[in-house]
Amino acid sequence: MTTGIPGLDVAAAIAAAVVALGGAATLLFRWSRSLRQFRRRMGQFFDDWFGVEGRPGVPERPGVMQRLNSLEEQAAVIRHEVRPNSGSSLRDAVDRVDARTAHLDKP
Repeated sequence: MTTGIPGLDVAAAIAAAVVALGGAATLLFRWSRSLRQFRRRMGQFFDDWFGVEGRPGVPERPGVMQRLNSLEEQAAVIRHEVRPNSGSSLRDAVDRVDARTAHLDKP
């Protein structure tokens, strides 16, 4: 659509181009910002998963597999203590105390 005035037609075309370029630049900026946020979140995920070595002023942070292994070791220790075994567990000690004090309940 033309207005019949060449100068106005050129100005309208330039304005339309500026608006289109501005819109494209805005979309590109938002897309790149989203991409940067995604990349940062993925970096944080991988740092949590694999762990981070200590550096001056920042303590070491173990990764998920190392922490899971530590939890499994702790669970094994707890499992050893709450099940009767050769007499060295907490459960065995409670059973011994219960057996010794059972005669106190009888009149």
